[in-house]
This record gives sequence, C-alpha cells and structure tokens, in this order.
Amino acid sequence: MQPCWDKLRKLALAEVEATLEELPVALCERARALPVTFERRPNRALQADGFAPDTLGMFVGAEFAEEGHSPMPPQIILFLLNLWEFAGGDEEIFSDEVHTTYLHELGHYLGLDEDELTERGLD
Repeated sequence: MQPCWDKLRKLALAEVEATLEELPVALCERARALPVTFERRPNRALQADGFAPDTLGMFVGAEFAEEGHSPMPPQIILFLLNLWEFAGGDEEIFSDEVHTTYLHELGHYLGLDEDELTERGLD
C-alpha cells in the first residue's frame, strides 16, 4: 500500500532538513542553495535517457565547481515512491534512505564519483 503523497513529501522534507542541520556550517549553506525536488518516479524521458525506473535519486546540472557553465541549473531529485518501495513501506527505513540518497546526490554536486561515494558509505 502506498501512503499519501503529501505524507511522503512531509517525511522526506523533514529528513532533508534534519540532514542539512547535521552538516558543517559552510557545507550546509551551500547545500541549502541547491534545490531539492520530489518526484514520484523517473519519467519516461529520464528512462529513455537510461535511468532505471527504480532510481532512488539523481543530481542534475553542473557540479559546484562548474556552475555557470551548464544551461541546466543544479538540483537534486528524490523519487519518493521508489524510496518508499525500497524501504518496504517502513517509515523509519524510508527516512534513512532519504538521508543516504540525499547525501549521495549532494556528493555528486560536490564532484564525488560513485567510487568515492561508496567509500563514504553512500552507495
């Protein structure tokens, strides 16, 4: 059973805010300037571009060091229905996964690759 979309958004937003509060001040300020968008699942266009339908999150746009050199503004997208299903419908696991996925995508914004994120436990 899928929960109400508004409930998922509120849970995810609360977790993103809690995660931001844990960051060092300088990083928190930079991260707060990066928009976070909540979507249900990757749309057909994203899937056509090679993103799996069960993708949990993604970073789009230029990395921090490259901002201003890309036509697309940077943002993090979290796919809440995929995160909910990944968590098996458990709110606590969902919040943990929102936390991890948000930090993973923030790491991409900061220029970390998949190996560097895995080394930090953010895979």
